[in-house]
Amino acid sequence: MDSGEVPPAEMCSLREVLDLVGDKWAIRVLVLLGDGPRRFSELERALAGVSRRMLSLTLRGLERNGLVTRTVYPEVPPRVEYTMTPHAIELDEPLHALSAWAAKHRAKVAEARRAFDVA
Repeated sequence: MDSGEVPPAEMCSLREVLDLVGDKWAIRVLVLLGDGPRRFSELERALAGVSRRMLSLTLRGLERNGLVTRTVYPEVPPRVEYTMTPHAIELDEPLHALSAWAAKHRAKVAEARRAFDVA
């Protein structure tokens, strides 16, 4: 094993990796970042309903797992931008497709829920 390989015991399970991008806020953040770098405040405005804390935790988790890069620019006040990492960019097309599918079928899902709950 070369020095860049992760020992099998330390590898993430498939479920852990899917959970990273299956999170409600993570998907939405990654879809937004697929369009280019964003500042925290831009993400916050674009994500109706997310708290500052939840957005911060989501970004930190995405960064920890190598899907997002946080860049701090030495300005006053400091400017911070978030971007997708190169391997996360591979997720852009599938996430946009999943988002489009969800938007197209959300009424059908709501209808199915109502029918199920009535039965």
